[in-house]
Amino acid sequence: MNDHQIPTPQRSLFDRLADMNETTLAVLLLAPAFVFISIIVVYPVATLVWNSFNDVRLLTGAPSRWVGLENYALLLADAQFWRATKNTMIIVLVTVPGSLVVGLGLALLANMPFKWRGPIRLSLLLPWATPLAFVGLIFAWFFHSEYGVFNDLLRRLGLAPQIWFNSPTLTMMAICIATIWKTSSFMALILLAGLQTIPKSLYEAADVDGASKWRQFTDITLPLLVPSMLVALIFRTLTAIQSFDIPYSMPGPGEETQTLAMYIHMNAVDYLDLGYSSALAVVMFGLSMATTFIYLRYVKADGK
Repeated sequence: MNDHQIPTPQRSLFDRLADMNETTLAVLLLAPAFVFISIIVVYPVATLVWNSFNDVRLLTGAPSRWVGLENYALLLADAQFWRATKNTMIIVLVTVPGSLVVGLGLALLANMPFKWRGPIRLSLLLPWATPLAFVGLIFAWFFHSEYGVFNDLLRRLGLAPQIWFNSPTLTMMAICIATIWKTSSFMALILLAGLQTIPKSLYEAADVDGASKWRQFTDITLPLLVPSMLVALIFRTLTAIQSFDIPYSMPGPGEETQTLAMYIHMNAVDYLDLGYSSALAVVMFGLSMATTFIYLRYVKADGK
């Protein structure tokens, strides 16, 4: 080396990152997240879709065989699939509005300025933290035909007790009540966070103008609470479509109260028919994505 040549100092990693343009730096920083999402989301979903076009039955020991849309054709002609889908839609249509109404009432109660507001807010965590299967077992005892709490209340009111789990209609009613109890606290927590973002000055101005409490609720609270409601509805609807634990834990009249998630479980775990169960799961995934798309379109339209 020439004695007069000055060695070029090595640049640190931070210096090289600082010289990158914004696009390259963003791609580099987001690459680990993309890899992680691909591993836990993209690959499983792609495998699920691929299996839905194949005949994969572990009980037979035969190799996987491409059948195209045969699994979906069987699905459309399957009366049990349509019954399970109908039961799932009943749970969605009953429990999502029900939990929203109950959750809104709980959120308004927890947001009121009184002494016991803290314990009420803490109590909202109890149903939310209780495991779903445990909730199903608790309400199965509540609705027991001999020593259940609900039949005891009916007797005290002079009404005839019911055999709840011998009727599809009564069983679905019990499932919906248990689901609303479990999920309304989740809705309440999200709505409570939304209530706390509403400026108190709006209510003070409404009081000065002589607006009633109901007018303040309809003109101030509800409109400003819509974004929080939409977020809560998205999560609640998705979990309602995937209802499994509570209906599975509550003894019903056989397949009459089976949900779509339970039917998928039966085909995948009991019958080991991965091809058909994958097709069923793709349908449920499509329902979830369609529901999310509808909500997001509403959010986009409302934001204009």
